[in-house]
Amino acid sequence: MHRKQSRMRRAKKTRRHILGLRVPRMSIHRTPRHIYAQIISPEGDRTLASASTLDKDVRSEVSYGGNRSAASVVGRIVAERAKQAGVERVAFDRSGFKYHGRIKALADAAREAGLSF
Repeated sequence: MHRKQSRMRRAKKTRRHILGLRVPRMSIHRTPRHIYAQIISPEGDRTLASASTLDKDVRSEVSYGGNRSAASVVGRIVAERAKQAGVERVAFDRSGFKYHGRIKALADAAREAGLSF
């Protein structure tokens, strides 16, 4: 099985579980140069908050989007935007990526900013 197919299989399994929780989910996607995070409603029909290394707020704080410090900034900003939208608790959807490195840095920063998952 190829790496992407394995990741998508893990992601599908996680999303099935999250669907039953009926809480907004924080979905993460990463590429070698950027990282993206968005808070999606429990029904899955709209995005409540989002942040990525392409945002002007993040670009002003970091020079390169593919490292842990950039992921921490994205985690903090998405948590602040989620709180403004009235979201305090989310389910963490790491999209099949392993929980280490940039994914862990983003999650830790979001927790420190007040998001619970």
